[in-house]
Amino acid sequence: MGKKVLMKGNEAVAEAAILAGCRHYFAYPITPQSELIEYMAKKMPLVDGTFLQAESEVAAINMVLGAAACGVRVMTSSSSPGISLKQEGISYIAASRLPAVIVNVTRGGPGLGNIAPMQCDYFQATRGGGHGDYYTPVLSPSTVQEFADMAPLAFEIAEKYLTPVMILGDGMLGQMMEPVEFPDAYPPQKDPSEWALGARRTPDDRHIINSLYIDPYVLQEKTETLFKVYEEIKKNEIRYETYNMDSDAKYLIVAHGTAARVAKSAVDALKEEGVELALIRPITLWPYPYDAVAEAAKGKEKVITIELSMGQMVEDVKLAVCGECPVEFIGKAGGVVFTPEEIVSLIREKIS
Repeated sequence: MGKKVLMKGNEAVAEAAILAGCRHYFAYPITPQSELIEYMAKKMPLVDGTFLQAESEVAAINMVLGAAACGVRVMTSSSSPGISLKQEGISYIAASRLPAVIVNVTRGGPGLGNIAPMQCDYFQATRGGGHGDYYTPVLSPSTVQEFADMAPLAFEIAEKYLTPVMILGDGMLGQMMEPVEFPDAYPPQKDPSEWALGARRTPDDRHIINSLYIDPYVLQEKTETLFKVYEEIKKNEIRYETYNMDSDAKYLIVAHGTAARVAKSAVDALKEEGVELALIRPITLWPYPYDAVAEAAKGKEKVITIELSMGQMVEDVKLAVCGECPVEFIGKAGGVVFTPEEIVSLIREKIS
């Protein structure tokens, strides 16, 4: 590992992507991820890479599809309204079985909203987002270091399963500065002959990329194949973190990303008062760690979900707990971020 560098989250994930071998990046500016595109604009030419500010988010995601089809590591980034515009292209990429990385530095919504941090894109990210039957693996970082570490991980998952992968951050994580350490080496790109356009699978068979199947039985077969891949992702790629789980906690906190950072502080503060809380932080939002959340909730009097939204992940928590104990929700909207003191007070209300 190299020395630690103080960087914004937007810059750290960009640098990590470059170090991991990303040489093609297409995007359109939008706050609060503009530093990411600015960083790529400066750094890509220095590594003989391709940076292109597209005329729109729709154009950018289709450039990503084209580059992925050519067998190169490619990434795009945006924030909530921009990601909405990319959804049709993401669906095409998923159906075409192409690897690509998409970074969403989420801002307040719905509509144009504002540029403050929220977690209100959870449904969009974890339910496919675009048209048709498909899923996108989704990673949720909670520190700038983790934001950076997820860039090479996202490429690895994308190439292993031939799928677009989303890193779902937020405006706070993109803008905050923390020390980041980058490895001296990253795993190399997989051989693209498995997915690249025109690659020879056999001497007489060149790979064709397509997502249009007029025959419904053919489309059914293709979709079923896609869902077999999703089952493999569910078996192999679920990630989560537990905190204070060995305590005699009667209550379980579930939070991800920035909300989990603040929730940890609340767990520590209440512990000093003699109130034990366990915490589980989903790192993969899809596939969701249902079994891990269910196991963590066993024997608890109550589960409390904390989100920077009006309540989206709470639905997955309820599915995981499956009625075994009550599930309560604490949320903030509009881009307002909890303070540890606020969460402590709100948790006290829920467990009193």
